[in-house]
Amino acid sequence: MSQVKLTKNELRQQQLKLKQLTQYLPTLQLKKAMLQQEVNLILQEIAEAQAVFESEKDRVYPTAEMLTENGMRQFYESLQIKEVVTQQENIAGLDVPIFVDVHFVELAYAGAQIPLWWDYALEDFKRVISLKEKLQVLHMKRKLLEKELREVSIRVNLFEKVLIPRTVAHIKKIKIFLGDLQLSAVCQAKVAKAKIESKIKPLEATHDYTS
Repeated sequence: MSQVKLTKNELRQQQLKLKQLTQYLPTLQLKKAMLQQEVNLILQEIAEAQAVFESEKDRVYPTAEMLTENGMRQFYESLQIKEVVTQQENIAGLDVPIFVDVHFVELAYAGAQIPLWWDYALEDFKRVISLKEKLQVLHMKRKLLEKELREVSIRVNLFEKVLIPRTVAHIKKIKIFLGDLQLSAVCQAKVAKAKIESKIKPLEATHDYTS
C-alpha cells in the first residue's frame, strides 16, 4: 500500500477522491457494456456480410472463364477502385467508420467490340468488390471497438480492484490513526488533570481556615 499522510487534511482529500471514483465508475461500467454490445453486433454483421460475399463470389466468378486474355485485361481495368466512401459514426465516444459505397474509375471502351453480357458482368463484379471493401471497413470498425473495449475494461478493473479499495483502506488507516491520537490526547489530559488535582488537595489540607 502506498504511503499516505495521517492528517485531517489528507483524510478530506481521500474522502473527496473516493467520492469522485465512485461517481465516475458507473459511467465507465455503462461504456463498457455499450462497447461489448457493439462488438457483439459487429461480429454478427461481419459473419452475415462474409456469407453474402462468398455467395456472390461463387456465383459471379465463373463469368471470368468467358473472357479472352485481351478481354480479361480490359474487363479488370474497368474494375479499378477510385474511392471507398465511408462516414464516421460515434459509438460510446469512439469514432468508427461506416461503409457507404465504392466508386470505380470510369473507362471508355469501344461498344462494338464488347459482348452483350459485358455490362451485366461488370455490375456483378463491382458488387462483389464492393462487398469485399465493406468487409474490410467492418473489420476496421471491429478492431477499433475491441481496442476501446479492452482499454475501458482495464480502467473499470483499475477502479474496482485497485483505486477504490486502496482509497477506502487509506481512509480507514487515517481514521484509526486520528482516533488513536484523539484517545491518546484525552488520556494525557486526564493524567495531567489528575496530577494537578493531586497537588492541589494536599495544599488545601495544610490550610485550616476554621476558627
